[in-house]
Formats: sequence, structure tokens, C-alpha cells
Amino acid sequence: MDAIDDELEALELARRVAASDVGEETLVALEMTVDELASAYPRSAPDELVVRARLHLGYVSRLMGARMTLAERRRLVVVGGWLSLIAATCDVDLGRRSAAAARLRTAAQLADHAGHPEILAWTLETRAWQALTEGDYPRTVALAQSARKAAPQDGSAFIQARAQEGRAWARLAAAGETGAAREMRDALTNVERLVAPLPMPDRPEHHYRYDPAKSDAYTATTLAWAGDPAAEPYARGVLARLEQPVGGPARPRRAASARLDLALALLASGQPDEAAHTALEAVTSGRLVPSSYWRAAEVITAVEALRVPEAADLNEAYRELCASAEPSRG
Repeated sequence: MDAIDDELEALELARRVAASDVGEETLVALEMTVDELASAYPRSAPDELVVRARLHLGYVSRLMGARMTLAERRRLVVVGGWLSLIAATCDVDLGRRSAAAARLRTAAQLADHAGHPEILAWTLETRAWQALTEGDYPRTVALAQSARKAAPQDGSAFIQARAQEGRAWARLAAAGETGAAREMRDALTNVERLVAPLPMPDRPEHHYRYDPAKSDAYTATTLAWAGDPAAEPYARGVLARLEQPVGGPARPRRAASARLDLALALLASGQPDEAAHTALEAVTSGRLVPSSYWRAAEVITAVEALRVPEAADLNEAYRELCASAEPSRG
């Protein structure tokens, strides 16, 4: 009898493990939603995208109480991790620091539960980016390096974190920190080497799949932030590709940021009038998010100091932009 009882217990355990009220169709639909939201990110208003992410997070949370297999539960946890990360990224865009921090903690916890190092690495990279927007460049470097340690070396987060680190070194180099310029150059070289063998992803606009063409954008930003005139041809090329993309939709938000990079590059190469005009196009595009406002402010400060005629119009447009964003800063 004991042997039969043991056998029945084993069969019952197997039955319970295989039982599910969730199902493959639901999980596939949720996984597709993650990809759709991540692909919509470069062209969507963050205050609209975060609502969609939160609605799906609520659904995932309700499903957690349902009966499902262990494999299905892990997939659901992974979906929850990605959705939390997307929502956190939107919160960073909107300047919602507390909400972003809470969602990043949730994403990291879910990544840990699911054993998903790529999500964990992206949470660290997003924290690095947030530190960068807040002007804490040493912390950016530290978080980006932690992201690289956590990330699979063949994953997108590994490359993105290295690029983010390079941008922070550029800021430190511009401030005169010893050795920062060398670190910046090393990062640029490293990113170029990492992306060289990569094919174009099926959805290059996907925020969590590294598009090799993005390396030029990061080079443009990094060199512009370091005050290197060599940024100008990179920035012009990036802007042209973003506005007339081949093999994907336009990315107006990235184009607005690229204009700010170009404006800084033009300042570095002694073309302040075009810099002011280019920055004005970015500020009035309707595509800048609050996390990028400080970049516009830098250009304004520079063109005002140079007494560029268009500086007054640029400053006025910037004040209107900041005023219109206040209700969403929460």
C-alpha cells in the first residue's frame, strides 16, 4: 500500500504542476504586448504609454492568483518585470522620481524571482540613465558598471550600459576630471566593437533590443557632451536617419534629442546661430520629455552667453515648454 500511495502522490503532484487556468494563449498575448509597448516607446508620449503599461500590470497582478504551471508562472513574472521596467522608464521621462524608483525595485525583484539577468541589468541601466539626467555622473558610472556585471554579455543591456557609461565619462571629461577623456574614448571604442557583428533586429525601434545604428547616436551625444567638434557629422547623420528611417517607423522623440546633440556640436564647432535654431526646433517639436529639458537649458545658457539673436525666442519657447509640463510632473 505504501508504494501505491507514493505512486499516487507522485501522480497527483504531476497533475497539480500541469494544471492551469492561465494558458498559452494568454501568456503569448501578454508577451506580445510587452514587445508592442517597448516598440511604441520611441514615438509615444510617456504619460500615455505609462497608462497602458499600468493597465497591463494590473491584469498580470490579478492573474498571479490563478492556478498555473511553474513554467507559466515564471513567464508571467517575466512579463510583469518587463512591464514594470517600461512603466519606470516612462516615470523617469516624466520626472516622477519616487514612482520610477518603486517600479524599478519591483522590476528588479521580479527579475530575481524569475532568474532573468537581462531585466535586472536593464533596471540598473535605467537607474544609471536617471542619475545621468540628474547630473550625478559618478553614480551613473557606478550603476552602468553594475548593469554590465549583471547583464548577459551577448545581451542588449550590456551594450546600452557601456554606452551610458561613456556619456557619463564625457560629462566628467568636460568638467576636467583626470582620466575621464580616456575612459570616454575607451567606452566609444568598446561599443563600436560590440555592435559591429550585430544584425539589424526585426524591430529596431524596440527599446530593449539594441539597434546597431544607435551607436552613432551615442557617439554623437558623447562627443557633443565632451565639447568635441567631431560630434557634428555624427549628429547630422543620426538626425537624418531618424527623420527618414529605412526599415522602421520614424522616431520623433529621438529626433528631438538628436537636435539637441546637434546644437551642442554646433556650439563646439563655432556655429552658435545654427545651434540656437536647431535647439528651437527641438523645443517646439512637442516631442521633448521632461527628463531631457536640462539638455535644452544647456544650449540656451550657451547661446545667451554668446548673445545669439535667436536666444530670446529660444528661451521663451523653453519657458512655455516647462510650464506646459508642470501638471504631469507629479
